[in-house]
Amino acid sequence: MKSPLQVIIFDFDYTLADSSRGVIECINFALDRLGLPLAADAEIRKTIGLSLPDALTMLVGKEYDRHADAFTRLFVERADEVMTDMTELFDVVPETVAALRNLGIQLGIVTLKYRYRIESVLKRDRLSDAFEVIIGFEDVSVQKPDPSGLLAAVERLNCGPKNCLYVGDSVTDAKTAQCADIDFIPVLSGVTPRTAFDAYNVYTILEDVSELLNLEPVRKLQ
Repeated sequence: MKSPLQVIIFDFDYTLADSSRGVIECINFALDRLGLPLAADAEIRKTIGLSLPDALTMLVGKEYDRHADAFTRLFVERADEVMTDMTELFDVVPETVAALRNLGIQLGIVTLKYRYRIESVLKRDRLSDAFEVIIGFEDVSVQKPDPSGLLAAVERLNCGPKNCLYVGDSVTDAKTAQCADIDFIPVLSGVTPRTAFDAYNVYTILEDVSELLNLEPVRKLQ
């Protein structure tokens, strides 16, 4: 990164939080209501970061794509009941977020999750004011890896792409950053292995978001 760091934008699932218990519950709720076979926990975890229609295809096959709308509706119905309670921010997140904000770095979130669900988790954990912008599923017409959500967040924060980092846990996030021409940092707090990022030009690879505080662009602000 050649320009001064001004903004860090995060993915949510497996980057800032673990919502896998909720996702497993909601996916199997939807599959059961549709009369489809339930999926194993480990297979569902691999779908986190995909759109719900893509998750359905990955779990039960493309021949069931016709159920995508009903699957999404049922997932959201159950998620509205259980997802906030079943989502836990990673332990390192509150302290890391506070430290980055104290350095004057603006923070945002760009995710496939619904924005109102993110806001509910952040409110519960008293982090509602920590992120200046949140772009969720309902805020864009085309989802990641299309870069429109990420670029919208950068624009709202009055930041150029060269002054920004995008942090995520998945190949979808890597593709999104690449399409937006924004430096990308994968974190290994999810289920995507390090080798999956070999095909992408990444700034660095971190174990979790707390290691952002050790980056040279961040340390220059300390």
